[in-house]
Amino acid sequence: MTQGKTLKALATGVALSALVAGAASAQEVTLKLHQFLPAQANVPKDVLDVWADNVEEQSEGRIEVERYASMALGGTPPELMDQAIDGIADIVWTVVGYTPGRFPTTEVFELPFMVEDAREASCAYSKMFDEHMKDGEFSDVHIIGTWVHGPGMFHTAEPVETPADLEGMKIRGGSRLVNNLLTRVGAEPIGMPVPAIAEGLSKGVLDGTTIPWEVTYALKVPELVTNHTEFEGAALYNLTFVLAMNKEVYEGLSDENKAVIDANSGLEFSVFAGGTQADADGPARQVAVDLGNNIITVSEEDAKAAWDPIVSPMYEEWASSMENGQELIDEAKMLMEQCGEDMASIDVYGQ
Repeated sequence: MTQGKTLKALATGVALSALVAGAASAQEVTLKLHQFLPAQANVPKDVLDVWADNVEEQSEGRIEVERYASMALGGTPPELMDQAIDGIADIVWTVVGYTPGRFPTTEVFELPFMVEDAREASCAYSKMFDEHMKDGEFSDVHIIGTWVHGPGMFHTAEPVETPADLEGMKIRGGSRLVNNLLTRVGAEPIGMPVPAIAEGLSKGVLDGTTIPWEVTYALKVPELVTNHTEFEGAALYNLTFVLAMNKEVYEGLSDENKAVIDANSGLEFSVFAGGTQADADGPARQVAVDLGNNIITVSEEDAKAAWDPIVSPMYEEWASSMENGQELIDEAKMLMEQCGEDMASIDVYGQ
């Protein structure tokens, strides 16, 4: 080989090496994000995709987030948390109540008529997570965000205005406390993940379900039942969510990549996520209005009179079942009020 050809070969090799090194540095990490809803549903589209896009952009391509909807990686929704712990998925979004009793402190925000505003509750949940849960119940995972959805309510085949109207109905409940409430009013609670609700209603396995408005559109609930019962003031119930990451995967990130995840975690993201879910309630509600469905709105006064005798013992039982249970209830209420006063000072996520 001549000297010129040798130099040309060396130059080509150096160029190829540079390209390979550049490609490696351009994408250092691929994270698998797994969740239970269709990709076009509100949370994947308006929360999880926004988060993933921000992470990819802010990492300048070093982090890629692969999104797996509708349990595409296998398993069932109640298994999602363990999938994050075991490394089957790198990140999961899940309903905490799918594993009843495992993360009991989160239930303070799931008590009936506890939450009035999803942003305020998501803010308070984030603060209480850092104080009470991060190094305790959730020590096996790295939590990116904690939030609640908008007001939970009834969607039923027959009208529901008072607790007595629920007697004998088979109602899907989304958490241990919701099922407890249903039992107390004489309904039969049916446990099933959100994706199974439409089939349950269409086949008559369910007489109704408890979910917020925003989920009803993707599941076509207003086409399957024609009665919807909402409450003024505090919601009938709320569910808690987490976006959880495998701890070893997080700790194995470079400092630069870890900083990107950290910048997209915590209070601001949690408030954004909870608020985004709540904001989706309005358009979904309008679908039921346009179909001419029967929407019953229970006033705060009527709700207090009818539901307080049923709900008050639930608060007492929950408080007594937890160490410092009443203190947690009082703290959650105080923080929600404080968060409401401070909301304008909380940075808007992604801006």
